[in-house]
Amino acid sequence: MASGGYQGSLIIKGSNVTGTLSDNNFDRAHFVRIQTTAANNLITLKDESGNTIGSLEIHDAGDSIIIEKRPTETLSTSKICHASSVGSPH
Repeated sequence: MASGGYQGSLIIKGSNVTGTLSDNNFDRAHFVRIQTTAANNLITLKDESGNTIGSLEIHDAGDSIIIEKRPTETLSTSKICHASSVGSPH
């Protein structure tokens, strides 16, 4: 992905969170945009019981991704990022 990540329209639905995420459900959001500030940032998705559903790594600092999740699922990161709940304008 090119530096800066997603380019398009989004609806901002929550405040920006900066730091290392730890089991954050983002006020039960369905979509969360994460932009990493560090290379090789591991993102982990867990269910409401704390079981890992899956994980992925964002390779380059500055890259971003939008993750779809269930309201009770949480996200954690291994390194510092910027994250916020978002929605689609369509």
